[in-house]
Amino acid sequence: MKKIVVLSGAGMSAESGISTFRDAGGLWEKYPVEQVATPEGYARNPQLVIDFYNQRRRQLQLVHPNRGHELLAEMERDFDITVVTQNVDNLHERAGSSHVIHLHGELTKVTSSNDPNNPNFIRELTPEEWEVKLGDLAPDGSQLRPFIVWFGEAVPAIEAAADEVMKADVLVIIGTSMNVYPAAGLLNYARRDAKVFLIDPNEVNVSAAREIEVIRKGASEGVARLRELLEQL
Repeated sequence: MKKIVVLSGAGMSAESGISTFRDAGGLWEKYPVEQVATPEGYARNPQLVIDFYNQRRRQLQLVHPNRGHELLAEMERDFDITVVTQNVDNLHERAGSSHVIHLHGELTKVTSSNDPNNPNFIRELTPEEWEVKLGDLAPDGSQLRPFIVWFGEAVPAIEAAADEVMKADVLVIIGTSMNVYPAAGLLNYARRDAKVFLIDPNEVNVSAAREIEVIRKGASEGVARLRELLEQL
């Protein structure tokens, strides 16, 4: 069974109606990154940051996996698939993907402000708990913070992701600008004999000295085309 690793970014969830950060009209235009996605912003104004992620969770309740998410999950019948996502939503899981690595954290989880990567303090919120408040505390007595990897913080899952990419027969990049490191560097871990596909309706400049087959379509149409191409390999 062929091993496929999918690296997904904001374009994967855009068809589901989740705002992307970098596009025109994206979240960064409304919320400066230094305010809501850095440890310094959180230290300055924890209420603003907590409210921002509460809004993101409310949005998550209103959206559903798109056909691209569903097709990737369905493809597990024929392939050994690992999804490595830069997205913090849970749409891959809701569509049925069983092996998902979240590089940048998970919106539906919270953790300790003092020790955010300690597994003893990371927990999944039930939908009734999605409205986190200032004063809600982790077991160590610190404020509950979003389990999100902010700019300037280490990416603990990057090693596990690199290990998966090294084992891949096929690497598929979907809806990511390949501008954010360390995620953008994962392409460098792909074996020389691995087939690489890039699915994006827009032109993506990937600085890699290797052949990449580009599918200029959105996530849903692109994954459908990918499945056709994989059947020919």
